Amino acid sequence: MTHRVAIVGAGPSGFYAADGLLRGRPDLRIDIIDRLPTPFGLVRAGVAPDHQGTKAVVRQFDRLLAQPDLRFAGNVEIGRDLTWDEVIQSYDAVIAATGMVVDRKLGIPGEDLPHVWGSWRFVAWLNGHPDFRGGPDLSGVKSVAVIGNGNVALDVARLLAKSQDEMTKSDIVPEAGAAIAAAPIADIHVIGRRGAAEASFTTNELAEMGRLARAVAVADASVLIAEAPAADPTPERLRKAKNIETLKRYAAQTPGEKPVTVHFRFHATPTAIRPGEVELSTGALAADLVVTCIGYTGEPFPQAENVFPVGWARRGPSGTIPTNRADSHAVAKEVIDFLEDRDPKSGPDILPLCIDAEGWRRIDKAEVAAGAAQGRPRVKLVDWQALLDIAQGD
Repeated sequence: MTHRVAIVGAGPSGFYAADGLLRGRPDLRIDIIDRLPTPFGLVRAGVAPDHQGTKAVVRQFDRLLAQPDLRFAGNVEIGRDLTWDEVIQSYDAVIAATGMVVDRKLGIPGEDLPHVWGSWRFVAWLNGHPDFRGGPDLSGVKSVAVIGNGNVALDVARLLAKSQDEMTKSDIVPEAGAAIAAAPIADIHVIGRRGAAEASFTTNELAEMGRLARAVAVADASVLIAEAPAADPTPERLRKAKNIETLKRYAAQTPGEKPVTVHFRFHATPTAIRPGEVELSTGALAADLVVTCIGYTGEPFPQAENVFPVGWARRGPSGTIPTNRADSHAVAKEVIDFLEDRDPKSGPDILPLCIDAEGWRRIDKAEVAAGAAQGRPRVKLVDWQALLDIAQGD
């Protein structure tokens, strides 16, 4: 007998954990369990659809799915098909790679209005997540408030600002792409409560905002006196300095030079949301759509001797996809050390009927073929039943 490990969550941290386990213990039997019939988690549903280079990491994960002792068990939900207790009792170790996919709240009046969307819900719609098929009504949206100063806020602003031609090589859901293209958007406001030096944008993503075909990026005057803190570690100080220089260039540009203007606003704290506007500490701002990009929380998982959290479930919603590799490999080593002096558990296979790797490959093949017909990387299946039918060969 050999040890069996369950990984709950088929996102990047789960796959990197599987990679680390197989490198250290090739004899392990590993099940990657996910409630969706498709693997890859945030790479598929959370990474911006126009960043295909970032999504290319799934090729590594697909190779793992070909390993004989690694099984993908899709369409299996903990709490519906299995209990956490069953998983903990049946496997020698359990890695909780459940991530964080619940939008954080601002905690201000009006944030439950229908024109206020969290970034997870919004980007999941653009990416064709089957739980988020309906998007916001963009037909009358002229001004958008994007609340947050990280890369997700840039993703949201960029996707709303890009032209239809710029999105042709993306895997955005066609209905979402058409809705954005038809919307009368003229102004997008990226709002941060602190200054330019505190923004967590990465340099490349911020610079990308200055290369959009139909949008001009501008910044408020506060960026002109911003400075990267001298006490910061060198890489962080250099990132902030480059960002400030980029924002200074944006401050020299004129709103209205292109059909869409992306405004970077700093030192502005949202205090209330009303139909058609956001109240900021600096005054009221017109906003027909509000997208909050202030981070995420997650569902709890049980604490037990043989349960090891990984990725966002372990450290919170921070870091990039590559960050997960080192983190997951470290957790995989913890698991291997934990199993070293323990006898493997015996017992039946508890996995119910599920979508396996072959089922995922049927979905993948169908989506890629649909995309090829439109000159796109793929056109995703967004309906639960359609996903299951294709996966099952119907």
